[in-house]
Amino acid sequence: MKTKAIRLYGKEDLRLEEFELPQIKEDEILAKVVSDSICMSSYKAATQGTDHKRVPNNVAENPIIIGHEFAGEIVEVGAKWQHKFKPGQKYSIQPAIYYENGPVGILSAPGYSYQYIGGDATYVIIPKDVLEQDCLLAYDGPGYYPASLAEPLSCVIGAMHANYHTKPGSYIHQMEIVQGGKMAILAGVGPMGLAAINYVVSREDRKPSLLVVTDIAQDRLDRAAEIFPVEWARENGIKLIYLNTGNIENPVEKLKEISGGTGYDDVFVFAPVTPVVEQGDAILAHDGCLNFFAGPSNPQFSARLNFYNVHYAYTHIVGTSGGNNDDMMEALEVMGKGLDPAGLITHVGGLNAVAETTLNLPNIPGGKKLIYTHKNLPLTAISDFEEKGKTDPFYDRLAKLVAKTKGLWNVEAEEYLLANAPEV
Repeated sequence: MKTKAIRLYGKEDLRLEEFELPQIKEDEILAKVVSDSICMSSYKAATQGTDHKRVPNNVAENPIIIGHEFAGEIVEVGAKWQHKFKPGQKYSIQPAIYYENGPVGILSAPGYSYQYIGGDATYVIIPKDVLEQDCLLAYDGPGYYPASLAEPLSCVIGAMHANYHTKPGSYIHQMEIVQGGKMAILAGVGPMGLAAINYVVSREDRKPSLLVVTDIAQDRLDRAAEIFPVEWARENGIKLIYLNTGNIENPVEKLKEISGGTGYDDVFVFAPVTPVVEQGDAILAHDGCLNFFAGPSNPQFSARLNFYNVHYAYTHIVGTSGGNNDDMMEALEVMGKGLDPAGLITHVGGLNAVAETTLNLPNIPGGKKLIYTHKNLPLTAISDFEEKGKTDPFYDRLAKLVAKTKGLWNVEAEEYLLANAPEV
């Protein structure tokens, strides 16, 4: 079967090409890719080339397919896996397939290391490495884009699970956020912050009683409050407060006041900004846990922490980068139950837009750029649909469909795009 894919040949050398896939082996699966969400990790791989730890040294001769946040349908199943998978099943991929190989760990991953699997393709071959690590995950929920976003949502889920607290007189860490506790998400109304709000409020097993979400831009806070209203949170047992710390003289004092003077059990920092990290440290309660979620690009990034409180108030800090397989499975499960991660998406486009988008990703504002790999579409911000719709009926229809969900991408818009957008 022929596939079209974006292949990496070296630093900043991405090419859209059509080529023949080999016949699958008994321990492989042929799959159709429907959607892929472009990640900053793909930008790093594309710009670093063979300097990237997951990119093979021979990509100039054996190019790899980029993209690792993808979803689609299974087409053909090798004999070894027919007991577990079948044609027509929808799937998602856990790209972190690290496994032991003697004394050395293998860092290979779809989207970085393989010739025949990556998210930015029309068809791929899922290799035994993915299958043997249980990293091909069935998805039974609506649409395809939620499954593409299972990986970024799993990062949020993993962060919540990674927080920990202590018990007086014991050295055993009690993992997870505090049930019924107080939580703050600082710089928390970007796409990943919105995903965190959605997950925290929607959880059935554990949630805080108070959730304070901060930012310094009122328009972003207002948008977050429109998507995730305080009334919705209240119905789910959480007092949700959106706070603009940009126009408050003493944000720490105000945040502590909102907490009732106790501070916060769980604080999540969603921006790699030194004052925000220090603010998070200053509002920790006794035995409070600060989770530095944001990934800085500067290897020298640092902030001042109160070590008096580390010693006497048992405050502590954790950091997470990505989710594990259990987090991915939980993401797919909660989406199957109705959690919609559409707040992560700010742009949509076709396979033709991938190379330019990937190489310029740091300069494109907004959240996730969602690619429909069988389509030929320019990368377009969802917020621009209405304007483009004045001269293009296709975007006019998309604008009307996303208006039904407060400007968020949705399954109906996806179905319309898949049925009406030109093929690549």
